Amino acid sequence: MAGSGARQTILVVDDDDDIRDLLANLLRRAGYRTIEASTGQEGLRRLFEDRPALVILDVMLPYLDGWRTLERIRDISDVPVLMLTARGAELERVRGLRGGADDYVAKPFGRQELLARIDALLRRAGGSDAEREVYADELVRVDFPQRQVAVAGRPVSLSALEFRLLATFVRHPDRVLTHEYLLDAVWGARAATKNELKLYVSYLRRKLFGKTAGSPIETVRGFGYRYRSARS
Repeated sequence: MAGSGARQTILVVDDDDDIRDLLANLLRRAGYRTIEASTGQEGLRRLFEDRPALVILDVMLPYLDGWRTLERIRDISDVPVLMLTARGAELERVRGLRGGADDYVAKPFGRQELLARIDALLRRAGGSDAEREVYADELVRVDFPQRQVAVAGRPVSLSALEFRLLATFVRHPDRVLTHEYLLDAVWGARAATKNELKLYVSYLRRKLFGKTAGSPIETVRGFGYRYRSARS
């Protein structure tokens, strides 16, 4: 476990000094670098400045609570977010996952379980090394570190979830990706359906390629989708 966290930075956002110190010490012993914030506003600033690999976000924050902080995170980033709260009710979990959280842990939490969930989220996200690259074919260019996309030289603005979906496609060009694989890779622990996946694929096609026929994102009926790379 310790090796998986080496050199990766985790942002801990919690207004409880004792919990924040506990998490920071636990993560550092597991090999992660940590940065801390006691409010949602400070957490957003540290996210922008330090670009952590993962965020642990408490729900019950003063002023800007965890839900609104999560909304603002999702406006600017697809960084994995693990929600932390004293509430264990199913409705709270569903709210967090539907709001864009990748996982949810209720206090009091088991230390090994927490580390295992963090490790799983970082593996799913591809880790920091996977983000230091650019994909390009004759039509589409994706700059992963800058979260920038261009089609035939034209910049295209995508939401965080749309970008994550496109990134999954171009990292596996010319391969059929099943519905289940895409739902796990893009939505993770958040509850999503094949219909939601179909909807976001249509959003992505329209933003990238307009209404023209021949989109590189092909539907493979009964299985999933495939991105056909436009390489010479």
